[in-house]
Amino acid sequence: MEFSPALDLVLGALERMRDSGGRLPRASRDCLAQLRNRSPATPARPAIDKAALLGPIQARVAVCTKCPHLARSRTQTVFGVGNPDAELMFIGEAPGADEDAQGEPFVGRAGQLLTKIITAMGFSRADVYIANVLKCRPDMPRGSFGNRPPTPEEMQTCLPYLAEQIEIIGPKVLVALGATAVEGLLGTRGPMHAMRGRWHSHQETPLMITYHPSYLLRNQAPAEKRKVWEDMLQVLERLDRPISEKQRRFFT
Repeated sequence: MEFSPALDLVLGALERMRDSGGRLPRASRDCLAQLRNRSPATPARPAIDKAALLGPIQARVAVCTKCPHLARSRTQTVFGVGNPDAELMFIGEAPGADEDAQGEPFVGRAGQLLTKIITAMGFSRADVYIANVLKCRPDMPRGSFGNRPPTPEEMQTCLPYLAEQIEIIGPKVLVALGATAVEGLLGTRGPMHAMRGRWHSHQETPLMITYHPSYLLRNQAPAEKRKVWEDMLQVLERLDRPISEKQRRFFT
């Protein structure tokens, strides 16, 4: 908003008061000079269109052939999905068969479970941002099923794309889902039971480590589900989100 016309009116009135010599409120010459020399209000910074900034990166990923074997075997790349202005970003390891087919991360059984976790936290998938360390599905021997983890070389080749995503989105909290995501973000491996549930840092952004949803599909014990939920409660607290009594009692 522009205040200069109003300020000019005030200055004119003060000068007339001073020159009149009356008993009305007075303003010194120094005071008037300070008002005239006052810098105009700093204009608000225009909002950053993060989706527009992510677009060129996604275009580069779509045609990437830095890992020729992955480029040959993939159906399509899987860049990321969600709110570019998200406060919370989830990072997994790599697309699976369902993700490779649909071009969206976490849409298979593990993705459905992640969506339930996100919903229980009070978010929707559209509120958060979800991505993987690897943008291509790791190739599998012909006739085999399941997924293999990315190799260290594949991760190092693809990580710059993820780094650009994180820098543009600028989330308040990152969540690493599983050991491969941890290795990609922190460059270290360790037992998940020792790393999860504690705050770490990635480029000065708070990072919470927790189990990958696929782990919970293999380990249906309520105690294991509770561990992941306790990690998510810490995330909610770090984001200053309200936590209901019902949320606190999940899996107890």
